[in-house]
Amino acid sequence: MAEQPLNGAFYGPSVPPPAPKGYFRRPGHSRGCGCCLLSFFVKFIIAIVVILGIAALIFWLVVRPRAIKFHVTEASLTGFEHTSPDNILRYNLALTVPVRNPNKRIGVYYDRIEAHAYYDGMRFSSTTLTPFYQGHKNTTVLTPMFQGQNLVIFNAGELRTYNEESIAGVYNIEIKFRLRVRFKLGDLKFRRVKPKVNCDDLRLPLSTFNGTTTSATVLPLKCDFDF
Repeated sequence: MAEQPLNGAFYGPSVPPPAPKGYFRRPGHSRGCGCCLLSFFVKFIIAIVVILGIAALIFWLVVRPRAIKFHVTEASLTGFEHTSPDNILRYNLALTVPVRNPNKRIGVYYDRIEAHAYYDGMRFSSTTLTPFYQGHKNTTVLTPMFQGQNLVIFNAGELRTYNEESIAGVYNIEIKFRLRVRFKLGDLKFRRVKPKVNCDDLRLPLSTFNGTTTSATVLPLKCDFDF
């Protein structure tokens, strides 16, 4: 049997339209450039991180920086009376606080030292101490004093706590230092930072008029030093 002609019809795969005149695309070229740039940036960032890590390790091995240490070694509370209905707190508190710089190569500029006294979360007094420079492996003794009177309004719970502690003769007082310091390494001075020093849970016995106390003397208390 003779084959029949297909009348010019084409039943193969479709033919794509011709590309616009002047258009040329290199297969995979754009994606390849993007991958190269991404790989370069990743390697660059990794190299920077490694260099900084090595530099920090060398600095720590050479300098061995250590935190400044604050301790309350002595405290004298000779007055702590809250009266109603005027809500006036009269107080007289003196502290001895040695500050130790344990570093061998780092000095410290204390540009500003503020000491705040708190009772039951409420600040009742503040004082500003004299700025100073502290050399290597040096101890400086601070003697903040809080004396006077201030308006302190207790709620029912706070008043109950005060009355209970008044009967016991021992008051739970917090001392907080707010600092502005600069560290010195050789001739290099670093930028100013603002660490916080908290001396919490300082239970102080009230001294009587004859100089004795109603409870055991306060033991040395280590304060928390935090940036």
